[in-house]
Amino acid sequence: MTQPVDPAEGGAPVQEPVPERVRRRGWTLDTTPLRDAGYRRLFWGIATTTIGQQMTLVAVPFQVYALTGSSFMVGITSMVALVPLIVFGLLGGAIADAMDRRRLLVVTSIGAAVTSALLAAQALLPGGGNLALLWVLTAAVSAFTAVNSPARYAVIPALVGPAGVPAANALAMTVRQIGVIVGPLVAGLLIGLGSLFTAYAIDAVGFLVAVLLLRGLPPLPPGREAGPLRLRATLQGVWEGFAFLRTQPVLLMTFVVDIIAMMFAWPQAVFPELSETRFEGSPNALGWLFAGISIGALAMGLTSGWVSKVDRQGAVVIVSIAVWGVAIIGFGYAPTLWLAVLCLAVAGAGDMVSAVLRSSMLQLAAPEEMRGRMQGVFIVVVTGGPRLGDLRAGGLASAAGVTFAMASGGVVVVLAMVAVALLVPSFWFFRASRSAAR
Repeated sequence: MTQPVDPAEGGAPVQEPVPERVRRRGWTLDTTPLRDAGYRRLFWGIATTTIGQQMTLVAVPFQVYALTGSSFMVGITSMVALVPLIVFGLLGGAIADAMDRRRLLVVTSIGAAVTSALLAAQALLPGGGNLALLWVLTAAVSAFTAVNSPARYAVIPALVGPAGVPAANALAMTVRQIGVIVGPLVAGLLIGLGSLFTAYAIDAVGFLVAVLLLRGLPPLPPGREAGPLRLRATLQGVWEGFAFLRTQPVLLMTFVVDIIAMMFAWPQAVFPELSETRFEGSPNALGWLFAGISIGALAMGLTSGWVSKVDRQGAVVIVSIAVWGVAIIGFGYAPTLWLAVLCLAVAGAGDMVSAVLRSSMLQLAAPEEMRGRMQGVFIVVVTGGPRLGDLRAGGLASAAGVTFAMASGGVVVVLAMVAVALLVPSFWFFRASRSAAR
């Protein structure tokens, strides 16, 4: 487990001794944070929204492919979502450091519920929808999510305390993976039955339930005195966040390696094409492909007790991302649906380990008044990377085929991780225990 760091000491997280109770848990998922009433509300808020969000993430590319017949246009749709994600992710992090975070969570959840309802309505338009309107609403969903997510994760240390952060992250990510499995499978079934409207509507209902849960949270002010929101002050806050990040070299590298992994080996843009071509005879192929990564992530999450005890954090992150790359190579060549899903599951397991470690390091390395902005950068990276990956995969798949698009990306990721280990030895050899000894 890590604690906040002194930037003058080089930005390396400091590890606390692991309590005996935690050591005895071994490989099992640590559920201790659920004893906190506030975290339980946050936890179930994440759970209720994840299924619907993942259904929407399946429904949107399916609808785009149905309207255009092009994987490249699916990739373009990801770029439509990327711009508001970057802008509002960074601004949202600064906003989360300038106002009560409970209020921000409630307001953005209401906005997301309304936008999802509008997505459901446009699915009923003649001709199966309208591409331009779909893009506008997709951008709006991305904007609300980008503002909501930094606040959601910035409040975790305040709810469970520094010692509970790794376990709380593992819990939140594990329940999210359950939703990421169930959501695509249900969406695939609904889409197969011709009920695209229902897939979007469930997302709207999930956000409304989350609003009721989040309203019961205690006040969650930022670490500094909250004042009126002003654009100039918000932009200055974003700049201060980047200035702080420059003093944290270890954390900066966690962003770099994740961008590499997602940009070159994110496979989602090719799922609709594969379900219609290579796996056209397999029942609910689209749903299984979208669920594949999360099947592995869930399995890893349920056995994640060991992750909070990792000492060689940098090395484990690099190895985990290399596993992701190798698995995506296998996915590119997989001739059957079950083998493709297996490869995606292995990739998801590697990504889960990387995500838990990187998220915990970030939350605890930043002081309370900076956590929103750091989470804003984190959200931009972890969600923006896949959007760029969709564009790369969709474009390359249209030009050279799905196999080449996936296999070549996986090779780049593996080679890049080897390069990081050789060229940035401070990251590869980073030990949390040595930081504690300084």
